[in-house]
Amino acid sequence: MSTKPCRLYLLTPPRLDDLGTFAKTLEAALAAGDVAALQIRLKDVHDADIRAAYNALAPIAHAADVAILINDRADMAQELGADGVHLGQGDMPLREARKMLGPQAMIGATAHDSRHLAMLAGERGANYVAFGAFFESATKTPKTQATTDLLSWWSELFEIPCVAIGGITADNCPPLVQAGADFLAVCGGVWNAPGGPAEAVRALNAAIARASLAD
Repeated sequence: MSTKPCRLYLLTPPRLDDLGTFAKTLEAALAAGDVAALQIRLKDVHDADIRAAYNALAPIAHAADVAILINDRADMAQELGADGVHLGQGDMPLREARKMLGPQAMIGATAHDSRHLAMLAGERGANYVAFGAFFESATKTPKTQATTDLLSWWSELFEIPCVAIGGITADNCPPLVQAGADFLAVCGGVWNAPGGPAEAVRALNAAIARASLAD
C-alpha cells in the first residue's frame, strides 16, 4: 500500500461562464490547503474556451505549485503546454498521447470500476488510474459504481497512484483514504460547497489527515 499521503485533485466545473470570478475563487481555494493538481474539465465548449481557461488558470495553479491537466484532449494539452492530460476510455489511446506529449507529461486514465482497464492503463504507461464513481455526483451522471475494495486491491499490488472520483466530500471521503486512494478528485464537493470552496478545501484536507491517522 502507498505510504504517501492522500492529496486533493480538483476538477473545474463543466462550464465557466464567468472566468474572471472563477479565477479569484480558485486562487482562494488553492491558498486554503494542499492541492496536488487541477484538471480543466470543460464539456461541450469551443477550443477557444479551453484556451481562455488555461491561460487564466494555469498561472494561478503553477504559482501554488499545482499541476494543471486538460481533460480528454491531448492535442490541447500539447498546444497549451499543460502538465498533462486525463484520458477517458473513448479518448485518444494512451500510447498515442504519450508519443504526442513526451515522457515528462502526466497522463491519467479512467478505469471506471474495472480492474482490467486499470491494469491495461498501467501497462500502457499511465501515471495514474482513476476509479469511480464512488458516490452520486451532481456534476456528472456516473457510468459505473466503484467500491473501496478496488482501491485496496490496487494500492496493495501496484505502485502507480490511484485516484478516487465521484461525489466526494469531506464527510464521505475517509473510507476512500483508508482504502488506499492516493488522490481524491473533487468537483462539486468544492465549488458547490455550502461554506464556499476555500472552506471545502480546508475541510477536505482535515478529513484526509484524520483518516490517515486512523488508518
